[in-house]
Amino acid sequence: MDIFGSDYRIQRVVNRHGGAQKVVYKIECTNGFVCMLYIWDMASNYFQEEIEAEPEDERSFGSGRFEANHAFLCQHGIRTPALYYLNKERHRYAFDYAVVEYVDGQDAAHYLNSDAETYQIVFERIGSMLGHMHGLESPTYGRIQDKGRSNDCCYLKELADAKLSLSYAAAYISEIETKQEKLLNQLNELAARIGSRQRYSFIHGELGPDHVMVNEKLEPYVIDIEGCLFYDLEYEHSFLEFRFGDAYAYLRSSRLDHNRMLFYKMFHHLSCTEGGLKLLHRGFPNQQLAREIVEHNYRSALTFIDRSL
Repeated sequence: MDIFGSDYRIQRVVNRHGGAQKVVYKIECTNGFVCMLYIWDMASNYFQEEIEAEPEDERSFGSGRFEANHAFLCQHGIRTPALYYLNKERHRYAFDYAVVEYVDGQDAAHYLNSDAETYQIVFERIGSMLGHMHGLESPTYGRIQDKGRSNDCCYLKELADAKLSLSYAAAYISEIETKQEKLLNQLNELAARIGSRQRYSFIHGELGPDHVMVNEKLEPYVIDIEGCLFYDLEYEHSFLEFRFGDAYAYLRSSRLDHNRMLFYKMFHHLSCTEGGLKLLHRGFPNQQLAREIVEHNYRSALTFIDRSL
């Protein structure tokens, strides 16, 4: 590999399938060195249509977001794989790419079924890491590199998006279609209960167990960081709660607003239903996973009907 010198020759390249927004390869060299290659190629993005329709400053895709968030996380002592090289010139290739540290270990999902002692160590450390990250605050919300971040009500954007997700899901899932009006009424009611806010936390934005790598020393690293931003803390925690299951007990925060938690939880279930459907429709390699995402989330969204708030 030219970026490291003549002693680094590629021996094996493994496509790490599963990513919906970037292509990831594990690269093994003849001298034993291992690293990761990230490629941001819009042609390989399963949500290309949605990204291209978004304003530039609202996109959570691309090397620019990755570079800025990586620098910010490292500056504040939050573990994320080291960035060895980033190329945004597009002289030789029509996409941006980065060479990144390989974390030798498993993602946090692997530890959900580990022995009690290891389980406690791993998720306490993840909770500590998130507590530190979420403790970074701003009076405005948005991406860290955006010059004019907003202090308006950020949940209103998610309300509009949730309505679009609901409409999309209703076109393909009969149970959603027949109960669409009730779901919409509940969504509006949840949003109407949210009060004002002046402080926003730095969040990952899509933090499931598969977005935390744990090395052999049981040290957690946050990955897939393009979507990090200052935002409502409840946006993160409502997602953590259903993605981490029982392990969420180690990640809880005492700073959460009940009404925001309910609203964002319903939002996530509708958004994930739509996202899973689009993965199914657009040829995502792991069709079984996509079906599971749809099934779990649309049924979870339906539980909000007539729910006591």
